[in-house]
Amino acid sequence: MVFSSLLFLFYFLPAVLAVYFIVPRRAKNVVLLLFSLFFYAWGEPVYIFLMLFSICMDYLLGLWMERAKQAPGRAKKVLALAVVLNVALLGFFKYADFFVENLNALTGLAIPALQIPLPIGISFYTFQAMSYLIDLYRGDVPVQRNIISFGTYVSLFPQLIAGPIVRMRTVVGELADRRENFDDFSSGVKRFVTGLGKKVLIANTVGAVWSQISAMDIRELPVLTAWIGLFAFTFQIYFDFSGYSDMAIGLGWMFGFHFLENFDYPYISKSITEFWRRWHISLSSWFKEYVYIPLGGNRKGFPKQIRNILIVWLLTGFWHGASWNFVAWGLYFGVLLIVEKLFLLRFLKKLPAFFQHVYTMLLVMLGWAIFSFDSLGNGIAYIRACLAAMASRYGMGERLSALYEYRAAADCGGGEHAAAEGALAPFGGQTFRSPDPLGAMETCLVAAGMVLSIAFLVDAPIIRFCISVFNEKDGHNHEDQPGEMAVPLFCHRDGRIGCVESFHALPFLF
Repeated sequence: MVFSSLLFLFYFLPAVLAVYFIVPRRAKNVVLLLFSLFFYAWGEPVYIFLMLFSICMDYLLGLWMERAKQAPGRAKKVLALAVVLNVALLGFFKYADFFVENLNALTGLAIPALQIPLPIGISFYTFQAMSYLIDLYRGDVPVQRNIISFGTYVSLFPQLIAGPIVRMRTVVGELADRRENFDDFSSGVKRFVTGLGKKVLIANTVGAVWSQISAMDIRELPVLTAWIGLFAFTFQIYFDFSGYSDMAIGLGWMFGFHFLENFDYPYISKSITEFWRRWHISLSSWFKEYVYIPLGGNRKGFPKQIRNILIVWLLTGFWHGASWNFVAWGLYFGVLLIVEKLFLLRFLKKLPAFFQHVYTMLLVMLGWAIFSFDSLGNGIAYIRACLAAMASRYGMGERLSALYEYRAAADCGGGEHAAAEGALAPFGGQTFRSPDPLGAMETCLVAAGMVLSIAFLVDAPIIRFCISVFNEKDGHNHEDQPGEMAVPLFCHRDGRIGCVESFHALPFLF
């Protein structure tokens, strides 16, 4: 179950809100825990037992650690055991097959892969549990003696699937005693709809573009098409991830929780260092606090600082997925950060802001090319396609002409198309700093965003009609299947116009 599904919007969310605000205060955490477990079990019921095991294990380890503090050195041993058990749990389910495959490749063995499906959200809730135990050892949070409250913290459905990573010390007071109010609830609705619009109206749209281009033969990919695809993925991953974060934060406000921000306009950054202060803030701060600083940070000389940065970014890349492309992606940014700390950052500050932005976005986008493919080789090949000579035997003018014709044809929607563009405007910005009262204009925009998002989720007939009209005029005879209307998007090497087999790939973002 995902936030952008009709099942969640029209069944799950109304049900949990109704029950939550009906029951007495002492039962609210029970309601959130039960609904969160149901939410998690919906997609893969068997892994609900894994989550329950993780909750019970870390709850008992927390009690044990609190008791062990009475004996010098014992609490540290309990912490070490807790970290090992959590890392082992995460490693087995997420990385077992990766290690088996690479061991087979290195040794020539034929050890069969376990083929274990990846439990949803295990990286997030494992890191949350570990942060609680580490903070408990440091004395930053009190021990959780109420297993319902602790289970609610670990399994809380708003941030379970895609974060942000919530640390116990930011919500410990709200777990025990929180007061919901109308202002927070209304601001939460606004924030949720903003995230929904980012996800459904923008991320899904440009994601269809990327899906089609990335499926093409990379060796035959024209330069312009490659860059269109890379731009599409760059916007897709941002609006998808930040959209989910917005929805999670908004849902948290509805239930009286105040999660920390996870994105802060990362694409306006002027350096890679600044970018990683703005992107996935909860993960960056987690690794900084629990890995980088304990390793010594920058306190033990520059050589060890370089070592610490590489370790952190190796782990950061590996955390994202069990594949060498993620490892390479992490090391790629680790090396860039080291180079900036050595000399490049001082040089960049002397340049005009425009060139700083171009430098940052170019390197970020090339990093996304590595990140986006399961195969490291395909990622490198895609970068080569982007950096190939712009002039080829098929001229740029021909491609631009094709794109112009595409845009002109795509304007078949007339007023409806313009209205859609206008409605998208409020979703182009980033996160809100603090909940503000909804004014009349904001209310209209939120309502429009909600309507448009739902329309896209149910394949709005008027949009399908618009696209079908264009396809008929363009001479394409595509099957009229709900949600799979074809629209022209890119130019092949021979000058033919390519089509995206999804009605969600609407042209208004071009």
